[in-house]
Amino acid sequence: MATYTNLRDKKVVTLGEIMLRLKSPANERFFQSPSLEATFGGGEANVAVSLAMQGLNSAFVSALPDNAIAQSCINEMRGLGVDTSRIIRQGDRIGIYFLETGTNQRPSTVVYDRANSAIAEAKASDFNWDEVFADAGWFHITGITPAVSETGAELSLKAMEEAKKRGIIVSMDLNFRKKLWKYGKTAPEVMGDLVKYVDVIIANEEDCQKSLGIEVEGIEVESGELNLDHYKKLTDKMLEAYPTASCIAITLRESHSANHNGWSACINDRNTFYHSKKYEIHNILDRVGGGDSFSGGIISGLLSYEKIEDSLEYAVAASCLKHSILGDYNRSSRTEIENLMGGDGSGRVQR
Repeated sequence: MATYTNLRDKKVVTLGEIMLRLKSPANERFFQSPSLEATFGGGEANVAVSLAMQGLNSAFVSALPDNAIAQSCINEMRGLGVDTSRIIRQGDRIGIYFLETGTNQRPSTVVYDRANSAIAEAKASDFNWDEVFADAGWFHITGITPAVSETGAELSLKAMEEAKKRGIIVSMDLNFRKKLWKYGKTAPEVMGDLVKYVDVIIANEEDCQKSLGIEVEGIEVESGELNLDHYKKLTDKMLEAYPTASCIAITLRESHSANHNGWSACINDRNTFYHSKKYEIHNILDRVGGGDSFSGGIISGLLSYEKIEDSLEYAVAASCLKHSILGDYNRSSRTEIENLMGGDGSGRVQR
């Protein structure tokens, strides 16, 4: 597999939707108390923040209305080190999602209110692609943006085409969201064309099945044990279907309860299939954004390490730490991630 460390000083550009996140306090049901906690988050934005927090040069591209709520969102991202200069201001609304955090055997629940948001209505012609990809070496997008609307799918395709035209590495988290595919096309109809442009694929097993229709019999978690042979077959099948991809990374979440997950990942670069160490994560504070923190980690890892197994271990450690942080963003530093990666998971006070 080709290494990407020569691109470390280049800009990593992400494109997608950032939303107002309204969460019930602690583990309460919706409106059990007459209040909601307001923050911001969204797949590609979360990745941009992760990268900036880890010392990389990241930019987030989107469309947001010209109002005080959207400006607060931009101000926050800018304060976290993300280049927001490529966000265009148009449209009438910022999308919203409501989150009720589960606990024990009660799962978390997400309710979307993002129809007709600024990015869902944005067209590819609204963006100056030379400005979007100025100084860029890497472009990241998810399967969420093409799911929000037909114009979102067209925008995603155009962005990937423009990135490849400029020789930019493209990564994609397939991120299947069944609640979003409502405009008349199925995920496989749209996503199959997009993944043809991808160098680094990021997914879980459901994403492969539901987004692309690629399945391998027997993939499941039984008695807390993962059958890695099935994941080897799945990743081989994905790489066969998409010969331009250099590798695919699959996250492996064992959900024992809403509070306790086993967390690891595997990666296949056509030469090596590697499975990371597994973290038993107890007392999860917030797992929303966990996949995005893995995407940020794998990009950061591939830009930093020559060995693919080191890149994967870094990504898994980064996403493990995210489960201890409230909000969509992974606010972990590179030093903290590398400390956990190196085996320091004691949680002792650092003095």
